[in-house]
Amino acid sequence: MTPILLGVLGCSLVLSVQAFYSANDDVVELNPSNFNREVIQSDSLWLVEFYAPWCGHCQSLTPEWKKAATALKGIVKIGAVDADQHKSMGGQYGVRGFPTIKVFGGNKNKPEDYQGGRSSQAIVDGAMNALRSLVKDRLSGKSGSSGYSKQQSSGGGSKEDVVELTDDNFDKMVLEGNDVWLVEFFAPWCGHCKNLEPEWAAAATAVKEQTKGKVRLGAVDATVHQAVSSRYGIRGFPTIKIFRKGEEPEDYQGGRSRGDIIERALDLFSDNSAPPELLEILSEDILKKTCEDSQLCVIGFLPHILDTGASGRNGYLEVMINMAEKYKKKMWGWMWAEAGVQMELEAALGIGGFGYPAMAAINTRKMKFALLKGSFSDAGIHEFLRELSVGRGSTSTLGGGVMPKIAAAEPWDGKDGQLPVEEEYDLSDVDLDDDFDKDEL
Repeated sequence: MTPILLGVLGCSLVLSVQAFYSANDDVVELNPSNFNREVIQSDSLWLVEFYAPWCGHCQSLTPEWKKAATALKGIVKIGAVDADQHKSMGGQYGVRGFPTIKVFGGNKNKPEDYQGGRSSQAIVDGAMNALRSLVKDRLSGKSGSSGYSKQQSSGGGSKEDVVELTDDNFDKMVLEGNDVWLVEFFAPWCGHCKNLEPEWAAAATAVKEQTKGKVRLGAVDATVHQAVSSRYGIRGFPTIKIFRKGEEPEDYQGGRSRGDIIERALDLFSDNSAPPELLEILSEDILKKTCEDSQLCVIGFLPHILDTGASGRNGYLEVMINMAEKYKKKMWGWMWAEAGVQMELEAALGIGGFGYPAMAAINTRKMKFALLKGSFSDAGIHEFLRELSVGRGSTSTLGGGVMPKIAAAEPWDGKDGQLPVEEEYDLSDVDLDDDFDKDEL
């Protein structure tokens, strides 16, 4: 994903986007190609930092991380992942903010969150405590093996999440279904296929969870199910193809690590998913659920219906829908409210000073927000969100650190507004005071 917005709103300084670590450092730079070999299959204890180059907190941690790596050289492995560049790895390990540090101990498939301080001394102390725990477990007979085998859960995945495809079920499941498929054609005797199996299983589990089953991973034993394999011209093993409903299959060109496979699957999911729904803020539940389910909530405050009419309002809504489509890979929440309806929310955001239409982007996990300063247009909103995405947006803390009260509201009916009807008064039946001079009327 582009920078995780939880981190964006916590690390809003303008920073250099260059790698933090080099070959001269004792910190091992990790990526989807070497992570399995270096970390998962290793017997060593690893502390791994997930960072983003634009994050100020990450930059502050860098010299301390290097010092700790040098102090622990030969004792504990210290690594770092650019989770902005390798988005799938951050998603695979539930990284929601930067920097995040994970401890990969005896069970490499279930790393623990590092909870200690960020100084080099605190990091070393935390590493040594984790190392003592690992040694103690091994002395007591608990498994200290950090690798995975096909008899285990395939490195954090389950072979049950890989769909077994055959000549009989292939068309119904893959071609006639609405899901996107990555299909591996393999041969049981193939060494490369055996190496791919645990990566494919681990990726299948992660992809199933992160796409809610909309992207699926399958496998065809091409030595048994020769009809479907012949149909797609399978001549080498393993061969991976991508199937989307109504389209010709395409060859998968990515890497063979779980991280590579997950990243490609998530791209396919984003490409084929509908844009998020643009919701009117009618209750606290709508705001709460949308923001809790998203890393960022984008809210438009539109002029009163009497100021724009239905056509004007629909124009503003269309701009927001276009932007939701453009940024759908972010999986942000998108909402709107009529000016003056959610007064406490507007006050907390300082909306009044900018007039309407206005827009705010809120990170409820950090209780930070940013305001659109440019035009309420495709170009203006795109620039606003792009700046946030690369950590250059100016942010503020939401007043009081809590979400303001949300008023219950009636949904817009899609029509032009109606001016309130003024009540007419008939004075013909009114008895005027006898002392009142009627001629003065």
